[in-house]
Amino acid sequence: MTGDVKHGGSGRWGLGRWFSPSRPPAIDPTTPAPPPDIVSSPSYHPPNTSFREDSLRSGPSSEELYPPPQTSGYTTAVPQPPPPAYNSPGSGYRQEEALYPPPHPQYAPNGPQSPLSGTAHGLGHSFHQVADPMGSYSPSEPPHPPQDYGGMQHGSSKYSGRMTDENEYVVAPGNSIQVHGALESGYLLHGTLEASVYEAVSLPNMDMFSERVRLFANNLPGPLEKLKKATGVHGPTSVITSDPYTVVVVAGARVARTRVISNNANPKWNEHFLVPVAHHTFDIVFVVKDQDVMGSQRIGQVKISAGPLLNGGVVDGWYDLLDKEGKPCHAGAKLRVSARYIPVEQNVIYSQGVGSAHGVANTYFPMRKGCRLTLYQDAHVYDHTLPNIMLDGGIQYAHGRCWEDICSAINDAQHLIYITGWSVWDKVALVRDANRPMIEGGNLTLGELLKKKASQGVRVLLLLWDDKSSHDLHFVKTSGVMNTFDEETKKFFKNTGVRCVLAPRYGASKTTWFRQRVVGTLYTHHQKCVIVDSGPYGQRRLSSFVGGLDLTAGRWDTPSHYIFASLQREHKDDFRNKSWEYAPGSGGPREPWHDLHCKIEGHAAYDVLTNFEQRWRKATPRHDDELIDIDRHEGLWGPSNRAPDAGDPALFVSGDQDPETWHVQIFRSIDSGSVKGFPTTVDEVHKENLVWGKSVAIDISIQMAYINAIRCAQHFIYIENQYFLGSSYNWPDYTSAGANHIIPMELALKICSKIREGKRFAVYIVVPMWPEGVPDSAPVQEILYFQSQTMKMMYGKVADALREVGASQAKPTDYLNFYCLGTKETVNSGETMPLQPPDNNSKHGLSQINRRMMIYVHAKGMVVDDELVIMGSANINQRSMDGSRDTEIAMGGYQPYHTWVRKNGHPRGQVWLVFCFDSDECYKKTEKRCSSTFH
Repeated sequence: MTGDVKHGGSGRWGLGRWFSPSRPPAIDPTTPAPPPDIVSSPSYHPPNTSFREDSLRSGPSSEELYPPPQTSGYTTAVPQPPPPAYNSPGSGYRQEEALYPPPHPQYAPNGPQSPLSGTAHGLGHSFHQVADPMGSYSPSEPPHPPQDYGGMQHGSSKYSGRMTDENEYVVAPGNSIQVHGALESGYLLHGTLEASVYEAVSLPNMDMFSERVRLFANNLPGPLEKLKKATGVHGPTSVITSDPYTVVVVAGARVARTRVISNNANPKWNEHFLVPVAHHTFDIVFVVKDQDVMGSQRIGQVKISAGPLLNGGVVDGWYDLLDKEGKPCHAGAKLRVSARYIPVEQNVIYSQGVGSAHGVANTYFPMRKGCRLTLYQDAHVYDHTLPNIMLDGGIQYAHGRCWEDICSAINDAQHLIYITGWSVWDKVALVRDANRPMIEGGNLTLGELLKKKASQGVRVLLLLWDDKSSHDLHFVKTSGVMNTFDEETKKFFKNTGVRCVLAPRYGASKTTWFRQRVVGTLYTHHQKCVIVDSGPYGQRRLSSFVGGLDLTAGRWDTPSHYIFASLQREHKDDFRNKSWEYAPGSGGPREPWHDLHCKIEGHAAYDVLTNFEQRWRKATPRHDDELIDIDRHEGLWGPSNRAPDAGDPALFVSGDQDPETWHVQIFRSIDSGSVKGFPTTVDEVHKENLVWGKSVAIDISIQMAYINAIRCAQHFIYIENQYFLGSSYNWPDYTSAGANHIIPMELALKICSKIREGKRFAVYIVVPMWPEGVPDSAPVQEILYFQSQTMKMMYGKVADALREVGASQAKPTDYLNFYCLGTKETVNSGETMPLQPPDNNSKHGLSQINRRMMIYVHAKGMVVDDELVIMGSANINQRSMDGSRDTEIAMGGYQPYHTWVRKNGHPRGQVWLVFCFDSDECYKKTEKRCSSTFH
């Protein structure tokens, strides 16, 4: 890490020096022939197997060259005729012309091939699903003639990475999927993969042991009837066999899963997936598995070559299921699947800018019009400490004070106060600025304020994550590993009007017993929301606060980020620093906390309420009546059941003609294990715009929102996040990490596309210098390693693109930069010295002597082109993006009167302002930089 750490400043990570491009790479002109037994298709393109001799392995040992390329064969699956019992005609590879526009000119069969040509996307789960999509893929050609197994080719290409929770699909590093231009084996799929899994026949019985137990139990005499029941058998006529499901794998990353069909050797799934992909791969792999109590067993797999899918080619047919050795897994075992691929360039939405996309399609909550959005930087802002910035039209931007606004909103509530949190502390003080007039209720702690409102008849409900390592029993009292105050806060509200519920993060009931234990132990409820009613009497509407700030210890801070001066004032009873073992009385520095939050008014605030109600009903099945019925509650307005997706006009807080109106959309990462009301069938899941993963309904709209925004970006992307790691399937050294969400790869590919277009584009990413904790501890070092792998992968892609276009004077850091923030504070007169100062040679002592500390970036936000802002509780890691791990909530918003299309120039709306805390020049320079063109 380079750069001085100073107050309000930033130090830039120096990873870019490892990726300085030199001369353009030598491109291998050889065009490999199509794999054996593949029907020739105009959509076929060769994979990139060229070796760049000047490419360096990223990392400290950057002088070591990659090894020479190895011959990489094609692993293909030969379409088989349908089984005798299947009456529909089969089909092979064909060109589908009705569903999508003609192929992009870049993918003309005889056109020039760039090392990074091609395109696609990949997620932890499916992007969108359609039940029984066989009509769209009804065969239009006669089936291929039968082909024996000898036609199956198994080359040397391998898959890197692992499918999370399916650990048997792990391949060690050193495979054919590599980065940094050394040997990128496989086609670059960047766009959307359509994959359909219809049915399988003649699957082997993987539960033979259970079947033998059943047969033995059925032969027991009558007196042993209880033992029969204990075996769990279904009776003398039932047969126990496999519980199959199918996993779709791209480049070693699981991108989709069907539901589990219990006890069936001939399952019919009829499930369709639309998956965003951004992967290098030779094959699309369909793996059939048998679900067991402690995990799953592989039954067999089908590999479909990615080559024929380029340019709209469609694969549809029956295929032999093969074991790991490439032999039939069972006599007659076959799988019917189909697949097609649509490059990102063929979606016109992505070329029009994020402000023209009208929200993210196919999500649980639609985009709502007529909203008002207030953006907050940190919990508080001192008066006259941030610059006065003028908006378009001569309006001066007013910096908000988040915790003061939350305190006022709670104090003014007349009907309801609902709070969700990873951590909520009853003793936290929301108002601390002695230089401002005390607001009503500001002299109370959060707990006392909530009890006061409950005594006034306001319905106060708290839904907090239950840290299973914390206990408050007669003989066992522990604060828990994460020290979230959950037991302490619940005890404080006992026998009061405040209803406080601790909700563990349980896995969905449809998952295995083992998976439920894993989810309950490792993952959390990470959402941070406050929902209150506000407005004139009799016309009360809801307002919702959403973002990264928990109402707990250590979060109150300002953009000044004092580390010593506030210890005897604002932080007198709220000291926090997890970077070393802290001894009471040893003094600062405290850990400065930077975060982002927002207040939503309008119909979108009711979508946040829906999330709370769904979670509350799941956590408290016997206390549903504690929720207020908005539709029947006098004086409180609710949305009409017949309101359009754009929102109920009665709930609008700004009109269509208001230049400061907002369009806001709510996104989540959550599954049916954490909410009540999610659908339970495939067709219902499709109707609700959810995805389906192994019989669990999942909302992964946060990840989809990030992907959609990145693909629409035209000028710049700015990110602040507590973590930044992902796309591990393409990491240089550790592809089996399981962090397979595609956001980092999407960012890298966006930069590469702009480089090839000759356009200026920049990505700025701000992260903490290290994750919270002792810097040299194993958990912190592991996360730093994962983040370094992500950065190396991204810089390598950018360096390759610069070499490709011959931009010898450009550097990857001209396009991609990572920053961390630090602050330094001089000694103030009257400052109290510590009673028990630390050892001068300790980390604490050195930090105290030098009087500096990193600013802990806990924010979770992204700005795209000064048009769109995404803000919420989700980190950029697999835990937050997966959908079946930590529960998250976020919002995306833009101002329709402040977009590049509407203004025909820089928007100059409110989106970018919350991040410009240095000066007005920061805001103005963005316009100049975004308007420049790269030459």
